[in-house]
Amino acid sequence: MSLAMRKKIFITAALTGSGSTQDRSDKVPRSPAQIAEAAIDAARAGAAVVHCHVRDPETGKPARDVHLYREVVERIRASEVDVVINLTSGMGGDLVFGPPDSPLPLNPDGTDMVSGAERVAHLEACLPEISTLDCGTMNFAEADYVMTNTPGMLDDMARRMTKLGIQIEIEAFDTGHLWLAKHLVEQGAIPAPVMVQLCMGIPWGAPDDLNTLMAMVNNIPNDWIYSAFSIGRHQMPFVAAAVLSGANVRVGLEDNLWLEKGRLASNAELVERAVTIVEAMGVGIMTPAEVRAELNLTRQDPP
Repeated sequence: MSLAMRKKIFITAALTGSGSTQDRSDKVPRSPAQIAEAAIDAARAGAAVVHCHVRDPETGKPARDVHLYREVVERIRASEVDVVINLTSGMGGDLVFGPPDSPLPLNPDGTDMVSGAERVAHLEACLPEISTLDCGTMNFAEADYVMTNTPGMLDDMARRMTKLGIQIEIEAFDTGHLWLAKHLVEQGAIPAPVMVQLCMGIPWGAPDDLNTLMAMVNNIPNDWIYSAFSIGRHQMPFVAAAVLSGANVRVGLEDNLWLEKGRLASNAELVERAVTIVEAMGVGIMTPAEVRAELNLTRQDPP
């Protein structure tokens, strides 16, 4: 593993995610006001980018309601804190099968498959600077759940994002996802500059050992900009591993709830810890303005 560190990196704070973590930590933001507050605090702590999902404010369950996204974005933009907004497009691609002896019909509790247009409706309403694109279909921890992103759906969504002027952040959970991403770039669905997030350690994608990380890194074209993260107790060690591999980094409660054993974290605390690690390695922290310049981002006003 050769050292190819950047002189400066940017930190993305993944604030809340779409998992069932709302019942495991009272620090996981639920309402639009809480998510926006978490974004602002993370930006003050050193995050240049905030990656946002939304949740039902009452139950904390993952949601994809356009009005919730709009409120989050409006609250962040109304603050005096500058930060690059990154919204997910991962919701709406969920299949939950029945048990192995009777997989059909699909289980309505958790199945949520909608069109590409509906999956990007909140992006059209909010016009974030970045949106994620989960570049593949995979088994995703649960016994009968499949995260579903067909090549045709990804091509459709990518072209819609590009037409909206939104930078695509490719989410790659395994080497095959990078292969598909390269195909989408070659077909013109994803324009330059190409940005990819290596999502490590998520069952049942790429494990988060260093050999696999470098296999992923070595499959990224030289002119792509990339980040990497892992989940749970490996989140902070992967901050260092990502930096050593030439990547930017991501931390946050979407991926890990703990600052240390027995102590639940806030998003801002996780960002602060990442800043400490990065700066101790002699690498600088990029500002939102520097990220916009590198990625050629355009801040747009929503309709």
